[in-house]
Amino acid sequence: MAIATVVNVRGSAYRRPGARMLITATGETAGMISGGCLEGDVRERALRVISTGRPELVTYDSTSSEDIIFGLGLGCNGIVQVLIEPVHPRDDGLLAFLRTAHEKREPVELITAFHATGEAAQINPGWALLRRPKNGGIKSSPAWMEAMPGLAEMHSGKRFELQHVASADGGTISLLLETIQPPVSLIICGGGDDAVPLAALAKCLGWHVSVLDARATLVTRNRFPKVDTVECVRPDSYEKTPAAPLVMLMTHSFSQDKEWLRVWLSRSWSYLGILGPKSRTRRLLDELGAEGCAVSDELAGSICGPAGLDIGAESPDEVALSVLAEMQAVLSGRNGGPLRSRDGPIHDPVVMP
Repeated sequence: MAIATVVNVRGSAYRRPGARMLITATGETAGMISGGCLEGDVRERALRVISTGRPELVTYDSTSSEDIIFGLGLGCNGIVQVLIEPVHPRDDGLLAFLRTAHEKREPVELITAFHATGEAAQINPGWALLRRPKNGGIKSSPAWMEAMPGLAEMHSGKRFELQHVASADGGTISLLLETIQPPVSLIICGGGDDAVPLAALAKCLGWHVSVLDARATLVTRNRFPKVDTVECVRPDSYEKTPAAPLVMLMTHSFSQDKEWLRVWLSRSWSYLGILGPKSRTRRLLDELGAEGCAVSDELAGSICGPAGLDIGAESPDEVALSVLAEMQAVLSGRNGGPLRSRDGPIHDPVVMP
């Protein structure tokens, strides 16, 4: 197999550094590194990389209006660099390390060296260091560790960062530093029929989805075949504390929503949404306050009730789209408005020191 990684972007591009695509020896692919315009060429190059065992750094330049790739002008006005590396699914390298971290839901710090000058240019580009900061697990390339003695201390913890650093012989090495987070955790409190499209669409986004309900007939694998967890549990018996999840309350029972809200008001979360009108959320908070569960104005203001963006959603599928769009906006620190109203580019510029 081979793995293709976007390692550098200048100007406009569909994907950011860290986007990946896996290619098998038979030409099957998983993932995308562009909007579809680069994948065909990357696939052909990846088959060559698989055959030779040598990585390849490819630069796609569409900054010229006359640039033609595969007979089509891309028109993106950007430069994308893609590193294609051979990988072996049975070894203990990149894929195995990432798989273990994924199963344990731990972040991974990854440093990839994709270009070098001086003596380091003789070393094949590719991943140079992997680390699971939670448990101290680390894996590195001996060759790159020798070229960059301080490699293990370089990571800043950002989602991605590009750096030029000096090698031991006075040359330079271009690095992509990444923090790969585990899939977003979504907890749906309520297993009604409208939770089905919400869970299904969230799984399409690659999220880790749990569905909780005290009614055993609702939380079954037949109803939620693709989610990660279905659990019949009462709010006062739920003891798990996942790190900063997205939470959606939609039991369609006022008393059950109130008890789930009581649970989550004492825990950390990235997003807390409640289905139904604003007056219902206000009533839930008022009753909890009267029962001694004080809620500050700041905390109450951070609860999304009603949940979702204003897109005129009515059907369960439309409501699911509305809710997930708001969740994604919160995760990204955006307001969820039209892109055409945004000043500047869609994405923040990629900075290479």
